[in-house]
Amino acid sequence: MFNLRPVVLVTGALVAALGVMMLIPMIADLLSTDPLHRENWSAFAIGAVISIFAGGGAAAASWGPIERISVRQGFLLTASSWLMLVIFAAIPLSIGGLKLSYVDAFFEAMSGLTTTGATVVEHLDDAPKGALLWRSMLQWFGGVGIIIMAFAVLPALKVGGMQIFKSEAWDTSEKFMANATQYSLALTLIYAFFTVLCGLLLWGFGMPAFDAVNHAMTTVATGGFSTRDASLGAFLTVGRAPLDMIVTVFMIIGSLPFGIFLAALLRGAWQRLFTDSQIQFFMLVVFGLTTIMVFQVLMQFDVDLLTAIRLAVFNVVSILTGTGYATTDYYAWGPFAVAFFFCIMFVGGCAGSTSCGMKIFRFQVALAALVVYARRLAHPRGVFVARYNGRPLTDEVFVSVLSFFFVYFAAFATLAVILSGLGLDTITALSGAGSAIANVGPGLGEIIGPTGNYAPLPDAAKLVLSAGMLLGRLELFTILVLFSPHFWRD
Repeated sequence: MFNLRPVVLVTGALVAALGVMMLIPMIADLLSTDPLHRENWSAFAIGAVISIFAGGGAAAASWGPIERISVRQGFLLTASSWLMLVIFAAIPLSIGGLKLSYVDAFFEAMSGLTTTGATVVEHLDDAPKGALLWRSMLQWFGGVGIIIMAFAVLPALKVGGMQIFKSEAWDTSEKFMANATQYSLALTLIYAFFTVLCGLLLWGFGMPAFDAVNHAMTTVATGGFSTRDASLGAFLTVGRAPLDMIVTVFMIIGSLPFGIFLAALLRGAWQRLFTDSQIQFFMLVVFGLTTIMVFQVLMQFDVDLLTAIRLAVFNVVSILTGTGYATTDYYAWGPFAVAFFFCIMFVGGCAGSTSCGMKIFRFQVALAALVVYARRLAHPRGVFVARYNGRPLTDEVFVSVLSFFFVYFAAFATLAVILSGLGLDTITALSGAGSAIANVGPGLGEIIGPTGNYAPLPDAAKLVLSAGMLLGRLELFTILVLFSPHFWRD
């Protein structure tokens, strides 16, 4: 019989921990000088009590040692924990000063924990500080959560070719809790270090302290939630010019494999930051796409080369990494730019990072498969072996990656058709589906474009998009396998 106890225990403990974290934005509201915002503290107090009692009760009822996490338990634990965290994280957003319906609060919490960055909150400039801080914290939690999941869970479950990183993962069958705790703590410390460094730099170059803390969390998490309606563009005034470049650097850092940062610290393998083929390929893609967009900006606008480079690199990195920050309305850059940004939103950063999309290593594997296939056509009797980081790639990896591509775009097409059926126009439906499945945030068009908002969409569309965010963030198969009858058979 399928043993649910480890799933309930871990999920309950995570929900209880989430409730404890709600005390932080509660304190932020209590310390606020705005009397309207100070009233928002009770929403987080209620949310904390509900989460701690519900999660703690579930954990206590299933308490006991966990000696082994099976593959089936791993799939179910990953999906259930993410969904339950969203359900409880939405509580203070729905009863607080933002005055969101629960569907809107659920959408906002899902966008936060999946580091998507799509928002239904209007008038961010006047929103309670506790609510703004909670949104940023959700993205920060989601970022570190996906790092840990990509470092251990997905390689063990062989999702979408992630098994090629299993040598860098800890053993999920023996001494699971001890090893998981050790590596999770190390990765979290590295993640926290980059967040603090980013926040200090933003604050040092003129961003107000509260805004710097929030943007540091959502930048390293490549989430894109901002404290202002104009996103990062609200801070790019005279004297604060380097802010976009600081954010660009840390978006790139958040898109690099944190397992390599860990290896560099523990084993002194700093050279891997420069020799790893995934990092090299990612940086090459960033350079190539930025170069293309620089020429587009120069042809479209009367600006100098330095301004064109800054506009191009920031927006390319923001969309490519799935962060979704905006400093300008790139929808007004012409049809080429619109199509360009729509295409690159599907790419993503490195495996084991906070970024979203299809991950750059899958494009490397697909390209290697294409090269080997072409060489075999030219030399039928030749023996050719595709390699990744010097290691041979098996047919199992090829099949996993190519299957992921097929399912990914099938899911995107399905979401787009459903959204069209719900009354959304073609541009909104297509870009909304792509933004959700790639966890980017802003879409295209007047409604959900870089200067728009998801609030006008019907509730049914928001729930569909929430499902798309979860599918994209958990690498599709982690969710889809739960709907297979074979999964539940002994």
